[in-house]
Amino acid sequence: MSSKKTIKSAFESMLFTWGEPLEAKVAAEVFNISSKEAVDLFQELQREYEEEGRGIVIRQINQSFQFVTRAENADYVRALCTPVKAKRLSQSALEVLAIIAYKQPVTKGEIEAIRGVRCDRVVDGLMKKELVQEAGRSDAVGRPILYKTTEAFLAHFGFSSIRELPPIDDIETLVSGADSDDEESFDKLTEDQIRIEI
Repeated sequence: MSSKKTIKSAFESMLFTWGEPLEAKVAAEVFNISSKEAVDLFQELQREYEEEGRGIVIRQINQSFQFVTRAENADYVRALCTPVKAKRLSQSALEVLAIIAYKQPVTKGEIEAIRGVRCDRVVDGLMKKELVQEAGRSDAVGRPILYKTTEAFLAHFGFSSIRELPPIDDIETLVSGADSDDEESFDKLTEDQIRIEI
């Protein structure tokens, strides 16, 4: 017959795996012991958790037992589980992201040549959001850093690969604000449903 220590250890694993309240008689059948013996062992385990002040406690519901979080930790659990704030990317961030997505790998200089304004802070922001990453260095003078999109970019925008990007013939014309038949495709890349967690 298994030792009490072995059974209690197994009961812990069973409680963790089961999730829902676990009936003592069901746990007892695994070890071929009586329901009363199982209840006694669960209660012993329950006392050990309580005495140690663990963040997880064992709750008894009639003849069933379940892992639950300690009531005193409710505020911390709530803070963790509260949905994170979501913020839409700014227009400038979307433009830079689109340039990188369609021209990658691309340098900051190339991005700035298309947009006509500096983009250091925007690129840094996109990197912090893990939408863009470094992709080596260009062979051009000064060997500037190249940038490309990440797998997180694909996940956020619902693509399985870069090949699924909506077709755009002229990203330069589109970003500069001139009329283009590509606007509808660009809108697909920047639609409201795309929100980035901060």
